[in-house]
Amino acid sequence: MVTVNQSFSSVYPSAHVGILVICSVENITAHPALEARKRELEADLRSRFADKEIQVLEETSPLPAYTAYYKRFDKTYHVLGQLKSIIYKDKSVPSVSSLVESMFIAELKNGLLTAGHDLDQVEGALTINVSTGDEHYTVMRGLDQQLKSGDLYIADTQGILSAIIYGPDQRTQITPKTKNVLFNVYAPEGIDPSDVEKHLTDIRDLVLLVTPTAKVDMLQVIG
Repeated sequence: MVTVNQSFSSVYPSAHVGILVICSVENITAHPALEARKRELEADLRSRFADKEIQVLEETSPLPAYTAYYKRFDKTYHVLGQLKSIIYKDKSVPSVSSLVESMFIAELKNGLLTAGHDLDQVEGALTINVSTGDEHYTVMRGLDQQLKSGDLYIADTQGILSAIIYGPDQRTQITPKTKNVLFNVYAPEGIDPSDVEKHLTDIRDLVLLVTPTAKVDMLQVIG
């Protein structure tokens, strides 16, 4: 169950959040098909942008929407930085685990900010909300983090799962033991909901590439 706080609609009336839940998954350390997809993505990105000015990449949708959002908080969009590293510095898509890599591949392909969580660690209903600046949570690296006022975040009954500016939490992080997974996509103003749905579909297809028997329980765009 997902509820939307009224402040989400009033502060960000054109924003959307995508939710994808897949159950009975395998989170293995490496998979040949995913490795092939990573190499294909890297080659495609370089063929599209390597011989062009960086500004061409920066102005490619949906990156300007995130750049504008992050600028409000004096931050830069880290996915754009990762794309620059792959395209202009010959870096590779990181190898982590099949669930995380499925998310990374789709994130870099589509430019849409995504967080992944172990669904079995999520408690109760999800709430999409806008921070007042008083909220705290433990981020991935184990530190307590206070949210920026006005940042979009998602929480369960126990606390914050992720926020745009500071990313996912430690409590619900994906691990090698994850069997049921939740992905959420943040799409600020300027991003079409159909692009969010396509992005969720890309993640779904990559996860099913590794675990064809997995069950998709939810694929929804909320806004």
